[in-house]
Amino acid sequence: MRRIGAIFTPYSPPEALREAALAAEEAGVPELWLWEDCFRESAFAAASAVLAWTDRLRVGIGVAPMPLRNVALTAMEIATIDRLFPGRLIPGVGHGVLPWMAQVGARAASPLTLMREYVPALRSLLAGDEVNTDGRYVTLDRVRLDWPPAQAPAIVVAGEGPKTVRLTGEVGDGTVLPAGSSPERIARTLAIALEGRAAAGRDAAHQLVVFVAAAFGGDDARAALAEDLERENGSVDPALLIAGDAAGIAEAIEPFYAAGATSVILQPREHEADLVGFMTGVGAVAQLIG
Repeated sequence: MRRIGAIFTPYSPPEALREAALAAEEAGVPELWLWEDCFRESAFAAASAVLAWTDRLRVGIGVAPMPLRNVALTAMEIATIDRLFPGRLIPGVGHGVLPWMAQVGARAASPLTLMREYVPALRSLLAGDEVNTDGRYVTLDRVRLDWPPAQAPAIVVAGEGPKTVRLTGEVGDGTVLPAGSSPERIARTLAIALEGRAAAGRDAAHQLVVFVAAAFGGDDARAALAEDLERENGSVDPALLIAGDAAGIAEAIEPFYAAGATSVILQPREHEADLVGFMTGVGAVAQLIG
């Protein structure tokens, strides 16, 4: 099943979130994703607000930085939200941007070791298990959640480099790729994640969530997105120039699904002035591909 969604990026202030979330639900957007960028907005607080404001919208966290949060606290946050709004939270974790982690004194000397310890502990806590572990970064002594979710949610894990992506397959339920990932890169990423999954003896399906920058509109929107891509990547890959009307964007993201993405989450431009219009456009795309 192909999933589609939109991102509310933290480049917009928190007070803009309610209007954007209500517009997303009204337009039929299935999922609204939030980031936890330093030093902007708390993902879990924002997720709780969106879920309370809406009735059907699912909320993805893409992603909460592991170094910032003790794993027991992350499990408590996820479990509380899931008990309040069953099945509507899609929790995600990742390394975090390393310079930001250094700014707050939380940068891990070995991010891979942190991920290898953190994600299994998080999944076990959310499953209601009592967890005992004494690792380099994660230490838990007979920790069990009093109020675990009725059904443990899948945990998606951000990864870009081959070692990290392989590890997301080993320990996570899915991999999150940032914007700027071409269909070719998506196919390579999925293959590496599945290698890790096979090595860990896990045979369940693996999610691949891909953020894709998009702009709704005519020539001006396309030119603005091309300018962004040029500035960020030094060139414009035609496969990443996702701009136009809903039908054009629905057609342009088909190669991402064909490459193995299970979820394509459309990301507005950093300076998008019309978030309501963007959410309405994503809703129209969702109807076309649904």
